[in-house]
Amino acid sequence: MELNEIQQRLREVINNSGIPQKEIAKGIGVSAQTVSKYMCKDVFPALDTLAKLCKLLDVKSDYILGLTTF
Repeated sequence: MELNEIQQRLREVINNSGIPQKEIAKGIGVSAQTVSKYMCKDVFPALDTLAKLCKLLDVKSDYILGLTTF
């Protein structure tokens, strides 16, 4: 899986969560601007931040990384 596909899955999960970016940012300890960069630019979170994001959004990291399809 290519990095752009991983980023697309991350964007999809954030968009489909229904959680405002401000709340996501607060929940994972980054700025709202950083979450926006995950959504709009080719910026990928650090591994510890990705783990927090997956927990907050209730999604498996395996899905984000393309190891599973659900």
